[in-house]
Parts: sequence; structure tokens; C-alpha cells
Amino acid sequence: MNNLEYLEKYLPKNKLKKGLKQLEKGLPTQYIVGNVSFYGYIIKVNKNVLIPRFETEELVENTLKYINKYFKGNPTVLDIGTGSGCISIALKKENNNLDITATDISKKALKVAKNNAKLNNVDIRFINTNLYEGVNNKFDIIISNPPYISYDEKIMDIVYNNEPHLALFADNKGLYFYEEILKNIHKIINEKYLIAFEIGEKQANDIKNIINKYLPNSNIIVKKDMQNRDRMIFIHNFE
Repeated sequence: MNNLEYLEKYLPKNKLKKGLKQLEKGLPTQYIVGNVSFYGYIIKVNKNVLIPRFETEELVENTLKYINKYFKGNPTVLDIGTGSGCISIALKKENNNLDITATDISKKALKVAKNNAKLNNVDIRFINTNLYEGVNNKFDIIISNPPYISYDEKIMDIVYNNEPHLALFADNKGLYFYEEILKNIHKIINEKYLIAFEIGEKQANDIKNIINKYLPNSNIIVKKDMQNRDRMIFIHNFE
């Protein structure tokens, strides 16, 4: 489906003319329509949050498989840098037993996430903070799709010109937030844990080095997406 067909399908007829003008100016169709389908659930989006991608759906799918296999009762989840809330909402909709806390440094992003949680009728605890500063609880599962694009990496103009740079770019060749999350991870993980990250396709080896620095006895699994790219990494101590 091309952009015009997308707008014709999802925009009311009385908004199509305005939508076409926005499209000509380079605005992403998802922002024009105002929502996307993520894991089968409607997620509202605007310029304050990233547009959810298929790779993140795959992160959710694989995380759910691990949760369902290794955790019982009411596992606790921390979603770091929740953005639109899409990850937390999909996890909660698929497994209502999960007790989910989601953080973001952006108040504007959290406003979107809270609205999405209400829209999807799920109970999620939202906290406005940097990563997990001030979060004193411990969790069974940590999940994050952090900013991981290097500042010198070329990305599509439509992404660079519209989506929030706060959620896209990171220092240290895009690795900054992985290290920031992992260096104090013992403060927020339970004895049995699962950590799930979305990653850039060329970052797996560097992130494994960071993991081995802070969680040397953990198991590390790199998973490929449907395009056969390394796009997810899972850290656990189940076995």
C-alpha cells in the first residue's frame, strides 16, 4: 500500500485534502492519520513519539514467548523509554497477569502513552524519569527499545525531519543507553531475570561486550528479525 492509498483508507474524506498537503510537505502518513496498528492494537502517535516499527513487534513477540515459558504468577516488567507505550500495551493486552511499569524522560511522550493505555483499557504505571532513576522496585523483566542510532549515521529524511531525535540518537556510536541501563542493572532486577533489547543491526557484538562487563554470568541470545538482521538481544539466567 502506497502513501496515497494509506491516507485514502484511513483518513475521513473531509480530512483527505489536508492530509495530502501534509504528505507533500514530507509528514509521515502515520502522523497524518494519527495512529498505527501495533501488534493488532491501535496506538495513537504524534511528533512527540516514535512511529512503532515491525521490529519492535518482533521484540514483543519473542519477549512474550520467554515470559510464558519461564515466569508464573504476576511477573513484574519495567519498560524503559516507553515512548508511545506500544510495548507495554501490547505485553499487557497479551498477558494480563503482567504488572507493568513504564518510564520516559519526555513528559509529552508519557502523555501519549497514558492516552494509549486508556484507549486500550490497560492498567500500566507510568513514571517520568531518566531511564530508571528513582525507581526503587525490582523487576523480573526489563524491556527497552532505547535510542541506538549514532549521530553520524545517515537515516531517511522523513525520519530525521519528523521523529523526535531524543528517541532516535545516542552517543558512543549508539551504544550509550545500553551501557547506562546495564551498569546499575543489579539495583532493579530480581534474582531470576529477563532483559530484552531492540538493537541496531550492527551492534550485537558491541552490546554483548557491555553485557559481559556487567552481567558476566548471564546467557545472551541474539535474534534476527524477519529480514534476517540482528535486531534483538535477550539476557537471562534461567539455565
